[in-house]
Amino acid sequence: MRDYHISKHNSFYAVGLSYKKADAEVRGKFSLDVPAIDHILGKAKEIGIDGLLAISTCNRTELYGFAQHPYQLIKLLCDETHGTVEEFQEVAYVYKNHDAISHMFKVGTGLDSQILGDFEIISQIKQGFYRAKKYDMANPFLERLCNAVIQASKRIKNETELSSGATSVAFASVKYILDNVTDISNKNILLFGTGKIGRNTCENLVKHSNNSHITLINRTREKAEDIAGKFHLTVKDYGDLQTEIRKADILVVATGAQLPTVSKALIYPKKPLLVLDLSVPKNVSDDVKQLDNVTLVHLDQLSQITDETLAKRKEYVPKAEAIIEKVKKDFLKWLETRKFAPVINALKDKLNTMKTEEIDFQTKKIEGFDQIQAEIISDRIIQKITKQFANHLKSNEVDTDDSLELIQKVFQLELHSK
Repeated sequence: MRDYHISKHNSFYAVGLSYKKADAEVRGKFSLDVPAIDHILGKAKEIGIDGLLAISTCNRTELYGFAQHPYQLIKLLCDETHGTVEEFQEVAYVYKNHDAISHMFKVGTGLDSQILGDFEIISQIKQGFYRAKKYDMANPFLERLCNAVIQASKRIKNETELSSGATSVAFASVKYILDNVTDISNKNILLFGTGKIGRNTCENLVKHSNNSHITLINRTREKAEDIAGKFHLTVKDYGDLQTEIRKADILVVATGAQLPTVSKALIYPKKPLLVLDLSVPKNVSDDVKQLDNVTLVHLDQLSQITDETLAKRKEYVPKAEAIIEKVKKDFLKWLETRKFAPVINALKDKLNTMKTEEIDFQTKKIEGFDQIQAEIISDRIIQKITKQFANHLKSNEVDTDDSLELIQKVFQLELHSK
């Protein structure tokens, strides 16, 4: 497969790990919160990395960026997380140039998700790009690539049924509750943590369980109140967590903490309690399993539950892949154009210099010489010549590298090092 050299000295890499080879514990060691992502972007800028995007979800942590060697990106990630380079290498993947581009398309369109068709990842890519832009780490290549992936994701959503049914961890958790708990509308449900997964779980619970006995607790009470107000639910203080767990039949934990927030000591199970841990790293200690009345389910187990629409969704994968190929082809065409843009610009500069020298010479030599008309005609000719060269370079039958070299040699061009 052809390599797309994106810059003279650096290649484009995707380095990361996902649910495919790394379990929740390992993924937890490498998960990044927003301050950690910002820190990585700042450090990358200091060491001269041009363009970097970081995403971290419950299923994966990835860096997409330009480097002379992928180890530069791996080191940035390991320095900022609790995992070591050795642990990372055991479960990691590294993609380069064209393969890295293809990987981002696959991830961003839900084809690589733990639950096929989970489109929540696209908002992580948007968020990652926003942070990269904030730190001046989003170069034109990354901007164009992210927009192309977003476009492919939108088209797949609109033109296929890849995202029908249970496509997210939040939905899968609610489906698990509905399938495994009888008389759900009369059970006490406690939701601890109101991040994105917590919010989505809450929304799905309200919609599908017909239950008004839902209590929210969050470290920051205002966040919980925002969501509770929307669905007319109860909010309790973080200090009431232990009391509320004792009242609950179902506990859903979806906090963004780096260490477990719910342990055996917090739970006093006089009646059966179902605990769903939707956090990476895990936020419920394994010692909770020792309690007789408690069932603990982690999101990795939930994601293995295939609902009846999964087989149906698989039918749309070829159509989704065809959409990706079309959007990716347009992106790669743009990339090829970027490749020869410096030569075309240098050629234009050279022809303009020739034009200026010639018009100066003719102005002195010919009396009444019409400089304005000469400028108009010369500019049109230069435009036509450069367009002719650009069309030649775009042609599939042409070896672009040889042609670029020849144009530079013939016109003795000096390229600006941008």
